[in-house]
Amino acid sequence: MNILAVGLGGALGAVCRYLLGQVIPKLGSGFPLATFAVNIIGCFAIGLVVGIAGRHGDIDPRLILFLQTGICGGFTTFSTFSLETLTFIEEGRLAIGILYIVLSVLLGLIALLAARNFVSGSYL
Repeated sequence: MNILAVGLGGALGAVCRYLLGQVIPKLGSGFPLATFAVNIIGCFAIGLVVGIAGRHGDIDPRLILFLQTGICGGFTTFSTFSLETLTFIEEGRLAIGILYIVLSVLLGLIALLAARNFVSGSYL
């Protein structure tokens, strides 16, 4: 049942992301407004889910999986990244939080560049 909850939520989140990307206009500057909006909305949504779950401990864990891992995860993983980072900071583990931010962004860009170059046959 957990897998079904995550899968259905993920499909719904991905469709919502696609639809939002279709309705948000591209800016002349090239700024990725749709992706930016999805990330901020996703962060707000996961904050709501975590906040409500924290206040109401009797919520079915499958509903939390559906909303948090499924919908929010399918919509944007940036929301999970932000939640994990905030958790590190709130736990007083600032150095780990900063390291997580820096490594995620830097290694993510390096991995993307390496894979793209590998596929295209151009090795830096």
